[in-house]
This record gives sequence, structure tokens and C-alpha cells, in this order.
Amino acid sequence: MPLKDLPADCQPREKLLARGPGALSDAELLALLLRTGIKGKGVLLLAQELLEPTPVGFGGMAGLLHTTAADLNRIKGLGPAKRAELVAVLELARRALAQQLQERTVLGSPEAVKHFLQLHLSAKAHEVFAVMFLDTQHRLLALEEMFRGTLTHTSVYPREVVQRALHHQAAAVVLAHNHPSGSVAPSPADEALTRTLKAALGLVDVRVLDHVIVGPGVALSMAEKGLV
Repeated sequence: MPLKDLPADCQPREKLLARGPGALSDAELLALLLRTGIKGKGVLLLAQELLEPTPVGFGGMAGLLHTTAADLNRIKGLGPAKRAELVAVLELARRALAQQLQERTVLGSPEAVKHFLQLHLSAKAHEVFAVMFLDTQHRLLALEEMFRGTLTHTSVYPREVVQRALHHQAAAVVLAHNHPSGSVAPSPADEALTRTLKAALGLVDVRVLDHVIVGPGVALSMAEKGLV
């Protein structure tokens, strides 16, 4: 059923304006963004299908927001305008979190750090090692994807991490990498790499605050587990 044929108090836009965004389901919020459905499928049904954990869907709002334009390209009937809007929403979320971390200490926003790294890393099909460089007040200076590899291995060179820390005049860093397989349990290699980088960066008085492992829809802080 087209949105315009629904009762006025059931139409997502009217519900949002009258009762606030919290009154809307994920599918209704997504339908507002998509605006129209495709041939033979109304926009609410299309939105619901995109959120379902099926070969067509992305397993919820978090899964959808961690997709790329290429992922969205496989959805039949989802044209370039709609794909661009969804990717733009993802980029706005990244920039909003980046601004928050540039203005506030990351130690005061551990969940924001995890969300920020999820938005950057969780959708990647290959393993990526990234570093958040922080100032003396532990605010974000830059995020750099420094190394990338296969699904199972990434070569990380401590000397290059130290060089980039000195370039940014960083006082501290948060290390991060993704596990495309989905498991975020730290491996012995992850723990060894953390120790190696902590020792190398310590020689130039740069602290390692955390090492975050990111998977689809989830992130683990090694510091919270006492492993940093």
C-alpha cells in the first residue's frame, strides 16, 4: 500500500512530526528516507525487506548503515538516487561521530569510539588495520587506515605507525582492526601485536589507550578486557 493511502496517523512523516522519531519503527524511518517503493512493492515493504536477515536484506539498521554503494547496487529496483541517499546518511553519521571525538576526550566516550570505528571498518571485506591519533587531551586528530590484507592476515609495521604518530604530534593512539569473519575475540596474534606496538610507541612517549576489534555489527575493546 502506498504511504499516501494509509490513515493519516499511520503515515511515517505525520507520526514523526506529531510524536517524534522515537515513535517510528526502523522500517518506517527507512521508508521516509526511500520515499517511494519499486514496481509491485510499496515503500514500507521494501524498507522491511532491506532490514531483514535474508539474502536480500542487511540484518537490521546497523547492517544497512555498514553497507557500501556496491552492496546496495545488488538490490533490484534501488536506483542511484536512493543508493546515494543511503550512503550519504552513513557518511553523515561518520562525520558526526568524528566531530564529537574531535571535541571531547575519547576516554569519556568509549561507546562513541566503537560506533565510529564500526562505521569505518565493519563493512570491509578485507582486513584493515587503522589507527586513531589523539592529542594531549585524547581528542581525535586523525583516523588513518594504515595497512590492509587478506581476510585472515595483515602485516603491520611498527616503524610506520610510529612515523605517523610523530607526523600528527600525537600523544596517544587507539589501534583498531576488523575481523570480516564476524568473530571479535582477540587472537594471540592480536595480543602480541598490541604489545609490540605499545613498546614501539612508548619509545616516543605515545600511549596506546586501546585496541578495538570490529566485526559486522559488533566491536570489542581489548582495554576493557584488560589486554592493553
